[in-house]
Amino acid sequence: MSIEVRRAADRYLTEIAGRSTAHSFSFGEHYDPSNLGFGAIIAHNDELLARGAGYDDHVHRDTEIVTWVLTGALRHTDDLGHSAIVVPGQLQVLSAGSGVTHAETNAADRPTRFIQTWLRPDAPSLTPKYTVESVLEADGWTVLAGPGGIPLNTTGATLYLGHLGAETLALPQARLLHVFVTDGAIALGEREIRSGSAARLIDEGGRLIQPTGPDATVLVWALD
Repeated sequence: MSIEVRRAADRYLTEIAGRSTAHSFSFGEHYDPSNLGFGAIIAHNDELLARGAGYDDHVHRDTEIVTWVLTGALRHTDDLGHSAIVVPGQLQVLSAGSGVTHAETNAADRPTRFIQTWLRPDAPSLTPKYTVESVLEADGWTVLAGPGGIPLNTTGATLYLGHLGAETLALPQARLLHVFVTDGAIALGEREIRSGSAARLIDEGGRLIQPTGPDATVLVWALD
C-alpha cells in the first residue's frame, strides 16, 4: 500500500509554438528511466494550446489515446477520414492500432486546455478506431472510458470523472489508481492535492477523498 504525490510544479514542461505541455511521465526530451509509466499508462499530459496553435499531422501506433477537454475546443482530423471538434463534456478516444496520422489544433478563439492519456493496448497492430461521445455526468463517479464508457483495447483500465461539491467520495476499487486534480483541490489523507497535481496509489482502493475548496474535479484511472 502506498501513495505518491506528484506536484504540478514538479512535472516536466515543454513550451513551444503556442503549446504548453506538463508531462506526468518521461516524455520526449524529458527522458527519465525511473518514470516511464504507471501500470498501462505511458503518458499523461496537461495540454494548453494558444489560439490557432496545435499539433500538425503526426503518426501514432499501438497506443490508446484518451482526451478530455477542459476549456475551449479541440479540432481533430485523421487519415481515417474523421474530423471533429471536441468540446468540454465530450470524451475522445483514438485507438491508433496499426497506425494513424492525425492532427490536433485549437478550434476556439481562446486557449484550449485538455488532458490526454496514452495507454498500452493489449495487443499490437489492432485495427485503428476513432470515437467521440458526449458524456452524461452522474452523481458521484461518472465512467468515461473502459467498461461502462467508451471501450478501450486495454483490459482492466477505467477512467472516472468525479465532481466534489461538499461531499466525500470513495476512490474506485483497483490495484493501481492515478488521481489527477483538474480543478480545485482535494484532501487525500493528510495530503492536499491541487489543480495540475496527481497522486499514484497502490492497493489503496476505497480510500476517501474530499474537497478542500469549491468545485473540485478529479480524473481517476483505475488499473487492474
